[in-house]
Amino acid sequence: MLILSRKINESINIGDKIEVSIIDIRGDQVKLGINAPRDVKVYRQEVYAAIQEENLMASRTTTDLPALESLLPQEKKKT
Repeated sequence: MLILSRKINESINIGDKIEVSIIDIRGDQVKLGINAPRDVKVYRQEVYAAIQEENLMASRTTTDLPALESLLPQEKKKT
């Protein structure tokens, strides 16, 4: 892990397209500004962990297709 010291209004760059700026420091809270392309998803760690858990649970879900098929209207066969 890289650890950097920054002051208010200072920033760091991650690659060529992401800039993280220190906006404010009050007590034990730091406000960050993140400038990144729209296609780069930025999440707080706890939100990202929750998304990963939901994705894992969804991937383990099984669907009973025959049971679902019985809920669909049946087509009449043409003779």
